[in-house]
Amino acid sequence: MPDLFTPTFLTALLAAGIVAGVPLLYASLGETLAEQSGTLNVGLEGFMLSGAFVAFVVTLTTREPWLGFLAGGIAGAVVSLVMVVFCIRMGLDQIVVGIAIVLLAEGATSVLHHIWYSASYPRLPSVPVFRIPLLSDIPVLGGSLFSQPLIVYLGVVVVAITAWALRRTRPGLEIRAAGERPDSLDAAGVSVIRVRTLAEVACGFLGGIGGAYLCLVGAGTFVPFVTHGMGFIAIVITMLARGRPWWSILGGLLFGISLSAATALQLVGIQIPQDVVFMLPFVSVMVVLVLFARDARLPSALGIAYIRGAR
Repeated sequence: MPDLFTPTFLTALLAAGIVAGVPLLYASLGETLAEQSGTLNVGLEGFMLSGAFVAFVVTLTTREPWLGFLAGGIAGAVVSLVMVVFCIRMGLDQIVVGIAIVLLAEGATSVLHHIWYSASYPRLPSVPVFRIPLLSDIPVLGGSLFSQPLIVYLGVVVVAITAWALRRTRPGLEIRAAGERPDSLDAAGVSVIRVRTLAEVACGFLGGIGGAYLCLVGAGTFVPFVTHGMGFIAIVITMLARGRPWWSILGGLLFGISLSAATALQLVGIQIPQDVVFMLPFVSVMVVLVLFARDARLPSALGIAYIRGAR
């Protein structure tokens, strides 16, 4: 029986967990902003998938990963405008529109990839890794936590800024009010539609960056359906985080490890059936929901369209 507690295995497990967890971090952070404002993004998977494909195309064309990340974020923001128009502005059902976004993104990216790249399946240039001096030399943790692309560290900074802004700034207060008491926010002279729109576009941008990371760093290429349900896992993380952005890091890492555990086990010689590999993260989601879903605290106006003057 291979030793599962060797430094090599633990480093590989943690590093693979970060690769899988960073997309969940960005996506769940964006979903936190949207849900706190009252919008439920079932279409988050579509934001991520659109961001992944556009980031792949731009990076392949320019050979500049940072342009790819930016383009992926913009692509996610553009797709989020569908939610803005149909759900926030017109008041249509958020779940139905979200599912439509996912199906549209899956179909469009698959067809375009087949037309442009199915004959070659090109690979992308590797994203440079930044090693933090001294910390990167720590056994086990150094080679995984402190030897990552800059986009990983940027994610931690964005989490910190978001956590501070939601609790300590007027825009953060407006976002939370739009999700809890939109009528009171409207009575105070602040447009609920505007607040929800900005939060939704921010969600799309962050979700697009999460998808871009999955493509540029995780896979090194784009394949159809590359997200494999990560958008829905990010929604679960957000609901369990209860509006606390710092929990996005913990949730992303834990679910990332469950997503990558099979790869790490294969590294030490333990073979796992492919069906179990695909099933493991969703089993983890169900277990977590059973254990902690009762404690989830969701905004009272989540998923409810706001129509001025309606009761």
